Formats: sequence, structure tokens, C-alpha cells
Amino acid sequence: MANHWNSDESLLDRPLRAAILAAGQGTESRYGANLALEELGDRAVIDHVLDLALQFCPREEIYVVVSHPRSPLQQHLGPDLHYVVQREPLGTGHAVLVMRRVLQHYEGDLLILYGDTPLFRPASIRGLVLRHQLTGADLTLFTTQTAQDLPYGRIVRDEEGNIVDVVEEANASEVQRRICELNLGAYVARARPLLQALQQVTRNARTRQYLLTDAVSELVRAGRRVETFRSGDEDEIRGINTPADLEAAEMVLQRRLFRPGRIDEESVIQFGTGGWRAVIGESFTMQNVRRLAQALSNTLIREERDELGVLIGYDHRFLSDAAAEAAAEVFAGNNIPVTLLTEPAPTPLITYATAEQGAAYGLAFTASHNPPEWNGLKVFQGDGALLLDEQVRAIEDEANALSRNLVVSLELPLALDAGIIARRDYTNEYVDAVEAQVDMEAIRGAGLRIAVDPMYGVGEVTLDIVLTEARCRVGIIHGRRDPLFGGRSPAPDMEALGLLMHTIREGGYHLGLATDGDADRIAVVDEAGGYVSVNDLLLLLYWYLHEVRGMQGGVVRNLSTTHMLDRMAREFGEEAIEVPVGFKHIIVGMQANDALLGGESSGGLTIRGHILGKDGILAAALIAEMLAKTGQPISDLLARVHGLVGRLYMEEQSLPATPDMRVQLPRRLQEASFDALVGSPVESVSRLDGTKLRLEGDQWVLLRFSGTEPLLRIVAEGNSPAEASALVREMRERLGL
Repeated sequence: MANHWNSDESLLDRPLRAAILAAGQGTESRYGANLALEELGDRAVIDHVLDLALQFCPREEIYVVVSHPRSPLQQHLGPDLHYVVQREPLGTGHAVLVMRRVLQHYEGDLLILYGDTPLFRPASIRGLVLRHQLTGADLTLFTTQTAQDLPYGRIVRDEEGNIVDVVEEANASEVQRRICELNLGAYVARARPLLQALQQVTRNARTRQYLLTDAVSELVRAGRRVETFRSGDEDEIRGINTPADLEAAEMVLQRRLFRPGRIDEESVIQFGTGGWRAVIGESFTMQNVRRLAQALSNTLIREERDELGVLIGYDHRFLSDAAAEAAAEVFAGNNIPVTLLTEPAPTPLITYATAEQGAAYGLAFTASHNPPEWNGLKVFQGDGALLLDEQVRAIEDEANALSRNLVVSLELPLALDAGIIARRDYTNEYVDAVEAQVDMEAIRGAGLRIAVDPMYGVGEVTLDIVLTEARCRVGIIHGRRDPLFGGRSPAPDMEALGLLMHTIREGGYHLGLATDGDADRIAVVDEAGGYVSVNDLLLLLYWYLHEVRGMQGGVVRNLSTTHMLDRMAREFGEEAIEVPVGFKHIIVGMQANDALLGGESSGGLTIRGHILGKDGILAAALIAEMLAKTGQPISDLLARVHGLVGRLYMEEQSLPATPDMRVQLPRRLQEASFDALVGSPVESVSRLDGTKLRLEGDQWVLLRFSGTEPLLRIVAEGNSPAEASALVREMRERLGL
């Protein structure tokens, strides 16, 4: 989506209009000199140039110079731009001169772009415009410093460094050809002095055209100030003259989409598989929180669901409570009732409360297991399920297009007094809902000793209540609030659970449970202090629910979760459904197939009849019930289920996802031919989410880019640890990773 011009955010001292010089563009043969209508990605070259202009000017202030009144470009771009006709191809200077009539009373600046230069970065053109106005220049050129021998104009300076001329490459002397400062072809100029200078320009002796760059020497002779702004990105130097140039340009644009820090630098709201997450003080700002709340409000008002209201909760992270209040003020300002939770709460509690209250949306301010410098937001539908992809994209687009003066809010004290915001605690109701899913009496009779590590997150209160009411003896570590989470990510993986493992071994506990920062994920440590993988945990719970509880139904897993679940489903005569990564897809799969269990290898799970989201508190209670009703420790239960379905072993490696990798790897995977890996035939290839190769015997390997972190994940499952490692290693070798 284009980032359109916004007057509320303009820093310009003088008015600015834009001119796109495109006379003759799109009228020559394919891959000739003019490529403005050729496809670049899924759009035309000229569309990318127009997006640049829209960064600085509304459409009514953009002028496109075309070759005739019914130009293909005019038909493509539509009627809401101004068009100026350059009937003869007399050069770029002449193209600006034909705008004299529309500019004759204009006293501001003119941004000049060419219709076939789509690779200039918005930040560079922004720098060009700002430098021009801050220095008070009459003309500012976009330049680069390079040793490449390119057919661009040379910037000629005097001994004091002042610009005196721009010499086109064809006219340059041997000395001038050695100049390394080149003109890239974007300009900002005071319109009136530029037009006056161009009227003094004579035709170029070689080309017989009036060149825009010839105005530089005329401006200098008239005592006018000429400045430059220098590019810092070598990709902006690229010209587009051939099919290969177009392909390279497409890769440049795609690579920029994945550039580290792009989202934060541009302060763009972008959702991943688990909601919106961003670095605090970069994209996660109160302004973006308010814009997002306004976009959600607009959606509810348009759909006439605003009277249902919203429910808002938050976790222990820095600024989560402040963000919740800021969002509440925006909803209140739009006359939408708000239930604001009274204290930090687990995400599954917020999911439950949203559905219980029948709110239009539920909001949980959290970044889940991300590092402490991150925060974010999960948005739930009225039934507690996460928003689907098409809903998220629409809200993203609207929020990112909103200016500050389109956000309406009402201060919290006023909204509380007016009753449009009400504070509420759902802890007891949520605890009751969890306890209704488990056999509390069975747990009470088992005398379990359980160590709990909430990782400084919000899982402590509710999990402690459930286990204590089940008469478990509970020992808690890392229970206090710490927005820094002890200096690491609150992710319950094996490397983070050393103290919990030690506590189990030293304290004689039957079980260790850990929840992540917002308590929707879980990790388990057995009675000997050994880490139990989430894949094994899902296997145990599916077996327990089906065989001990006697519940029927299939299982839904994402495509990076163990295929041992598939084996067990076959054993039970049930179905295993594979879905993309993202718990919203698991919920959709469960609803469509009336599945019994849904889970993912990252630690999230839920069961039929509970909330439409993952729940670490429920998972913990189910595990306690399983130990109580079977009377067996986890290690014995695991041996039992492995005896039923055999063993598969998982290997996962994560690589930094560079921009080049994000662009090139999908292409290489599309083109690659895989008949076998480590001697096993490839039975099928899935591109449901990333690329997954299925091998005989339920073995597989998956490559996909994370939706929450800048990582490429390579996951494999094999018949032994060595085979799983070999699958990952061979994939990396084949793809040069």
C-alpha cells in the first residue's frame, strides 16, 4: 500500500508540487528505452514513481507530462491527476517548460521525478526535499558518489566545492569523465527561478534537445544557490533498460520490504502470525496504539457493531497498562463501550472474557514470548478467536493511513465518570471455566507437588489459584513482576528452564510447569527434572483425552508440529489435520472438523469446548489431571505412548532472515527438484506455509520464514536424532544456506 501524503505530518516550509516527466513513456516497443508501463512486481513502473510523489503531495498537486492527450499513461493512471502535454520530444528541460501555464502564478517548490525511475527510496526523496528547503536552495539535485562508470551526468564543482554545472556523460571531457559524483535524476527547485533559467537554455548541440540539467549553469550565472543531496543506497543507481534490469529492480523492491528495521523506521503497524508486535519506542508507540484503536473503532461503526463494545486487557510488559488505557480512551471517544480489566491478565483470560461478555473485539496488549524491549497487541473476535488474515490486512491498511487529527479520544477520568469505560475483573469466572474442563476431585486426591515458573509473566495468579484449589502443593519461582523478564525473553524453552529443573530435582516435585509471558504457552519438566518436548506433551494429552477420558475426535496441528500425532490419530481411527502456522488456523481447523485437540510445537494448545485460543493455564491443569488419574509419572506415560506409535525426533535451526534471503530463497525452492533427501524418497511437496518436503515413514523437513521474528526456520523430523540433523544439513547444503 502506498504511504500517501498527509498534511498533518508535513515538515515543509514552502508549498510543494510534483511533476512526473513521462512524455513518450509507455508508447515504444516492449523493453525499449521507455518502460513506465512495464510490470515491476505486480504493478507498473510508473505506479512506483507515483507512490513516491504521493509521499509529499496530494493527487491534485501532481502533474504528469505526457506525449498526447490520450496517452496510455493517462488511461492507466486515471483522471484524478493533472496532465500536461509535451507534443514534441524536445527533452527534459522542454518538458518542464510546457508546464509554464499551470505554474505561472505558483511561488512554491517543484519536485521533479522521471516516469521510469522507480528505485528511489522514499527516505532519500524526503531527504532531498528537506535539504532543499532547509538550505534555502533554488535547485537541489539527487546525486551519488561512485567509482562505477555509468552514463549519468557529472556534477562539476569549483575549487571551493560549489556546483557550477552538470555535464552529460556524452559531452564530458576526459577529465570530467573521471568525476565520481553523478546526477541520478530527481530534483527539487523553486518553480519560478527554474522556469526563468530554462527559458535561457539553448538546444544541446548533440541531442538537439533542451536538457533540464543545463538549467544548473544558468542558475549559477544568475547567482542562484544549487545544492545536492547524496544517495546512500547503491540500488538507487540502477537504471532500467532491459528485461534483466526489470528483474533486478523487482528484487530490489522485494528486498527492501524485508530490510531490518524498515517497519520500525517507517512506524508502520504490521501484524504477524501472533498479532502486532514491535519494538517499544519505535513502531510500538502510543500514537500507533491510538491509530490502531481508531481503525478498529471505524470498523465497528461501519458494521454497526459498536454497541457491543470492546474488552481490553494487558500483561506485565513495560507500557502495556498505558497502551490499554490509551486504546480505551479512543474507543470511548468514538462512543464505543469499553470493559477495561483491573489488573494484568493472561491472554487466555482475555480471550475467555471477550466471548463471555459478547464484546465485538477483545484486545490483549502483549508481545507474548518476545524479548522485553518489544510490546504488541492481539485482537480477538467476539467469539474469542484471533482475527483472520483478510480482516487483519484491512485494519492494518486503515490504521497506517490515519493521520493524528482523525483519531478521536476521551480522557480516561471523563470516560469512567460517564460510564463508557468500566473496570472489571474476570479472574474468578475464568478460573471457574478452566476448572470446569478438568477433574478437580481427582487432582485433590493425588497429593501432587508442582513447581511453577511463570517467567515473571502473568500466569502466576490464575495458575496458582487453580492448582491450590486442587490441593496441590505449589512452589513458585520467578513470580514477581519484572518487565525485563530477568534479562531474557519470557519463552519457556529448555535453555530458560534451568532453575525449574534444579528446583524439581532438589525439591522432590512430581511436575514442573512453566508459562510464557502472557501464559498462553506452556513447557513441562518431568519428575526427574528432565525437559519434556511440546511435541511429546501434545502426544500425551491426545492419548489421555482419547483413551483415558474416552473422548472422540481428531487432532489439528500446524505443519511444524510432530507427525507422531498423525500416527496416533491413525491408531485411533481419527483424522490429523495440518494447517499453516498461527493458532487462528488451528482454531478454524478444529471448528471445521469438530477436532478434540489442537496444538503447535511452540507450546500452544486447546481442547474442544474451551476457548477459541491457546491456553497455558488449561494445559497445566490437564497435565495435573493426567498424572492424578493415571497414577503414573510423565516419564512412564511417555514410554507408554512411544511404545504405541514409535519415535520421531525433531531438529530445528533458525538463521537470520536477511532481505536477500527472503527474496531469493522462495525462488530457489520453486525451481529446485527434490527426488530424495538423505536417501529417503520425497513423497510430496507442500507450499501451504513455506516449503515442506514429506518423506517416507512420516519424516519431513520444512523451511519457512517466521511471522514474528526476522528468522528463517528449518525444521525436520526423522527416525533418529542423526537423521533429523542430516535432513536439515542436506537442505542447507543444497540451498547454500
